[in-house]
Amino acid sequence: MLSTPPRTLTIAGSDSGGGAGIQADLKTFSALGCFGMSAITAITAQNTLGVTGVHAIPADMVAAQIDAVATDIGVDAAKTGMLGTAAIVEAVAEAVDRHGIRQLVVDPVMISTSGATLSDDATSQAMVRLLFPRALVVTPNLPEASYLLGRRIARRSDMETAAADLLALGCQAVLLKGGHLEDDRKADRDDGLDGRGLDDLLMLADGTVRVFTHPRIDTPNLHGTGCTLAAAIAAQLARGDALADAISTALDYVAQAIAAGARLRIGAGNGPLNHAFAPRALG
Repeated sequence: MLSTPPRTLTIAGSDSGGGAGIQADLKTFSALGCFGMSAITAITAQNTLGVTGVHAIPADMVAAQIDAVATDIGVDAAKTGMLGTAAIVEAVAEAVDRHGIRQLVVDPVMISTSGATLSDDATSQAMVRLLFPRALVVTPNLPEASYLLGRRIARRSDMETAAADLLALGCQAVLLKGGHLEDDRKADRDDGLDGRGLDDLLMLADGTVRVFTHPRIDTPNLHGTGCTLAAAIAAQLARGDALADAISTALDYVAQAIAAGARLRIGAGNGPLNHAFAPRALG
C-alpha cells in the first residue's frame, strides 16, 4: 500500500558550504523523516569563514519553483529563510496564498553568523508587512528582534516584552531565540557543557508564554543553527505536531545536532551541526 510522507518546503538561499540555508534545511527534513523540497531564493558563495558573494534569483523564478512543487507534490508545511529582495518576499507571499500554505515558519534571516548582511531595509519591511501575518510562527534571534523593534534586546528580562511587541507586528506566535543572551545562568559543569542555561521564549497570540531551556554547548560549530531550528519546526508541523510540541521537539533535535557536531572538524571557521546524528525513516 502506498503512503504519502510528510512534505516540507524550504524557501531560502543556497549555502555553498553546506552548513546553512537550503542545504541545512533539506538535511533536517530528511533527518526528521520528511520529504524535503526547495525554492532557492539566492545563491551564496560561502564557507565556514564567511560569505563572499550573494546573487538573488529573479522573483518570478522563485514563484515558479514553489508553484512546481506545490501543484504536483503538495506542501504540508513550509519555512522561509534568506529571501534577498522585497520582490521575492512579495512573490513568496502570493504563492503562500495561492497554494493555501497554512503552516508557515518564517525565520527572518537578516545577518549571517559571520556578520554579512543578507537583507536590506526594504526586504525586511516587506517581510514584516507580507509574511508575518501569514506565519504560524516567526523565529527571530535577539539581533534580528533588535533590528525589527529598533532597540537593543540582549537580556532575559527584555525577552517577554520584545516578544509581545513582535506579536503586535501581525504574526500568530513568536519564538524568540536566546542564543545571544548576555545574562545566561552560570553553573559549574564537568560534562563538556559550559554551564550556561539557554532560554528560548515562545509567545502565542493570546499572550501565553512558554520558556524552553537547554544547556549551552561550548563549540564554534554553530553555523546554520537558526535555519536548522526553523526547518525542524516545519518538519514536526508537517508530521502533525501542535505548534508548542513541534517547537519542543525541534529544539531538542537542534541541541543534539549541536552536541554531535561539536566533535566534527569541517573547515577552518564556524563549522556546521551534525544533522544526521540519528536519522528517521521517511514517512
